[in-house]
Amino acid sequence: MSRILVVDNYDSFVWNLVHYLAQLGAEVEVWRNDDERFAELLADRPSQPLGFDGILLSPGPGTPEEAGVCVELVRRLGERTPIFGVCLGLQSIAVAYGGTVGRAPELLHGKVSSVFHDDLGTMAGLPNPFDATRYHSLAISELPEALEVTARTESGVIMTVRHRQHPVEAVQFHPESVLTQGGHRMLANWLAACGDPDAVARSAGLRPLMVGG
Repeated sequence: MSRILVVDNYDSFVWNLVHYLAQLGAEVEVWRNDDERFAELLADRPSQPLGFDGILLSPGPGTPEEAGVCVELVRRLGERTPIFGVCLGLQSIAVAYGGTVGRAPELLHGKVSSVFHDDLGTMAGLPNPFDATRYHSLAISELPEALEVTARTESGVIMTVRHRQHPVEAVQFHPESVLTQGGHRMLANWLAACGDPDAVARSAGLRPLMVGG
């Protein structure tokens, strides 16, 4: 079992993600992005355990600069802690490593797109392409050198990224959406990177939540 910290960017989708993680066997704790406990978590104690096996940055409104502690969290902990970003979480990761985020080519709210990927990391074992649900008006406009693109839409919009050296991955779409294929498997692949390889087997047969956010 992995102990996961979910950073809540004041978004209703976060509880769907928490439910998915719990279904996969994770012990989950949720902190808002301005929680006072982050001061202690980010204290410079490289030799001491973090207390969490991985950190998930949730979707949310606004820009990465408005996402509380997210950008600093990636900069301070990404080298040694598995981090997975969703939507605003992906954008925060891009900014943390020196990238820029701008207006997406189109405003999307619940649009399903085909995603073509490299079948590695969180994308391992998924159909190629697979359907993913997108809710975003922002997208990566300039990719930092530290990150590589691991999936795109047919029109070329960046959908997933991975750090070239550190255990950091992110998706622009919503894996917890009922219309996204393989959402449990994506999160299970990430939990495996957090130290729980059995999560992948647990993902078999799990169905999307039939609720909205």
